[in-house]
Amino acid sequence: MGGERPDASNTASKDPEEWVTGDEPITGPQKSYLDTLAREAGEELPADMTKAEASEHIDRLQQKTGRGA
Repeated sequence: MGGERPDASNTASKDPEEWVTGDEPITGPQKSYLDTLAREAGEELPADMTKAEASEHIDRLQQKTGRGA
């Protein structure tokens, strides 16, 4: 699951699994964006996920839909 891992040499980039708040529930903006990405990718995602899980899905779906950087 998830896309490419953050660049370890870039201290501004941190693996979602290492987030202090990563176990908190998904945020409203994450859910909204994930709903859009999942719809474009033709996928269904679970509604109850953590911030870290949502971030990993966002990274993966951005690549799949071409919306990623």
